[in-house]
Amino acid sequence: MPTQLKYDTSLTKNTDLALIVAADQVAQLSELQPEEQQYVQRQVEQESKLISLNRFTHRVYVVVAPDAKNENARKEAIRQAGHTLLKQLKPDKVENISILDKTGTGAGLYLAEGIYLSNYTYSKHKTKDAKPSPLQSITLADEQVAEQQVQELANVLEAVLETRDLVNEPHSHQSATQFSMQLEELGDKAGFKTEVLDELQIQSLKMGGLLAVNQGSEEPATFTIMEWKPENAKNSKPYVLVGKGVVYDTGGLSLKPTPNSMDFMKSDMAGAAAVAGILYAAAKNKLPLHVIGLIPATDNRPGGQAVAPGDVITMFNGMTVEVMNTDAEGRLILADALSFAKKYNPELVLDFATLTGSAMRAIGKEASVAMGTAGDEIMGDLKKAGEEVHERLVEFPLWDEYKKQIESDVADIKNLGGADAGAITAGKFLEVFTSYPWVHFDIAGTAYLQGEDSYRGKMGTGTCVRLIYNYLSALAR
Repeated sequence: MPTQLKYDTSLTKNTDLALIVAADQVAQLSELQPEEQQYVQRQVEQESKLISLNRFTHRVYVVVAPDAKNENARKEAIRQAGHTLLKQLKPDKVENISILDKTGTGAGLYLAEGIYLSNYTYSKHKTKDAKPSPLQSITLADEQVAEQQVQELANVLEAVLETRDLVNEPHSHQSATQFSMQLEELGDKAGFKTEVLDELQIQSLKMGGLLAVNQGSEEPATFTIMEWKPENAKNSKPYVLVGKGVVYDTGGLSLKPTPNSMDFMKSDMAGAAAVAGILYAAAKNKLPLHVIGLIPATDNRPGGQAVAPGDVITMFNGMTVEVMNTDAEGRLILADALSFAKKYNPELVLDFATLTGSAMRAIGKEASVAMGTAGDEIMGDLKKAGEEVHERLVEFPLWDEYKKQIESDVADIKNLGGADAGAITAGKFLEVFTSYPWVHFDIAGTAYLQGEDSYRGKMGTGTCVRLIYNYLSALAR
């Protein structure tokens, strides 16, 4: 059961309460007794950012609003404060916390966001010693925040948690077929349509990239089409989202190079999970936009029929590809989906993939790599949306010179460039299969974390759900 995020301005007696206050306004907190005000003031003077008051029947937590160099940094600092507060709420065994913002800046929304996302745990497969958080609900009690804002945020955060669950699910419980069933369940829950194409339908469409990657597997591939199309959609041409759905990646015959590099490859479908999460948030909030999600899904195994380095395959759009490395498989299944997206005459196509180690090595876990052909205005709006939710983007170039690296002697192109600029040459490969405004997101560094990072947590992060929802909701407005 996920944390409940609610709106209620009527604070009941003995409610566990978090007050957000500016450092110079502590003495004016009418919610505190004079002795409490004096105690909190002394703590603030000693630069404490979180002060806890035990009233025995309940607790009051004073969160000192952080200083920041700009508005987006302030929002992020408050989310981080929510993570810090949750670490106090857990040992205090607080089940329900109400938030009252005394700064008049809407800070309660961001504190709630930090608490909510930090309160996530993945314990589905634990049979003992599972330790769920005692916190069950967060209530925003600030009259300056509208109930609709709270409900919208609650739906987006729920979508992030659904995405994390998908990413964290082990491959033993998530074949391509099982994954498509999970996507159908999300559609039923949120209200968007799903259609799953099976192996015969994929073969009839001649999706050579998806079929080639699937050759070594004993499990069939799937291709899932998700659609949110409200009657009041403001766009005549849909926004199409494409997600890499490699449910487990061994590297194929080009096996992963180090012994532990397969350990977390259940997360190689994080791009597909993000697309599902974005559709979930859009449908739950009844976003007035027509949005389509495309998910090619398979595992990548070195089975007896596996595609081999040096093989030439024919893609959905008829182009031929020389497969130089079977561990560069994500771009093969994405390419078929990007070609398929053309049939919708899209306004814009965004694809999401844990695609290259090069992207992760270049910028680490602090941002995602983005590149594309959609133009400066769209890229600027995407960056702005990312800054607002602290899911930042770093734009890489797609200069024509990089295309030389994927020229093939025996086919139209090859699926691997040289040793340098691997994230960019992967993008250049994908670009070949696009004929519309398009942006590619390489989320290899941000989608799955092996150590806890504040409210992003550990393991699946649900990256890009908040970013793209923020971008789409701005378009809808």
